[in-house]
Amino acid sequence: MNPLDDLQRLLAKRSARRGTFTLSSGRESTLYIDARLTTMSPEGLVLIGQLGLAALVKAGWEAQSVGGLTLGADPVAYAISYASALAGHPIRAFTVRKEPKAHGTQRLIEGPFHPGDRVVVIEDVITTGASALRAAKAVRAEGAQVIGALAVVDRDEGGRAVLEQDGIPVIALTSASSILAYMS
Repeated sequence: MNPLDDLQRLLAKRSARRGTFTLSSGRESTLYIDARLTTMSPEGLVLIGQLGLAALVKAGWEAQSVGGLTLGADPVAYAISYASALAGHPIRAFTVRKEPKAHGTQRLIEGPFHPGDRVVVIEDVITTGASALRAAKAVRAEGAQVIGALAVVDRDEGGRAVLEQDGIPVIALTSASSILAYMS
């Protein structure tokens, strides 16, 4: 069994839908990928943790923490963090809120994030790159170094180029076209 094939099959079965949709970016699409239906499932968490950690290692990205804009990035970051602990090289996970908390510490970034961390920004699905850029801006403002972005799915609609223009290299575990190949 190939974990990437398994992930693509799972995304095709649970997360991908054909029709007419308005994406969060405002763009119209005939393909909708609600990755959370996969990233929040037990099988998806196992596959994404394993594949995400392997992708970071292969890229040579020695991240101290991973995370991104809530809610899409959260289960992906947690899966990678858990897989890293099992592998004996723990990487901390964090969440970037959409707005700072109005009470308590009024933090924008939650979790064991440290200023100065080498960070990989996480995204479930990259379309325009706006969510990943927003997360990158937040962690940079706290003194972290963004060493890359990892997405579960790249829709191949320009988001990768936007991030790369901002100096953020991108790795995607799969693409929309690869998922489409598994849809019946």
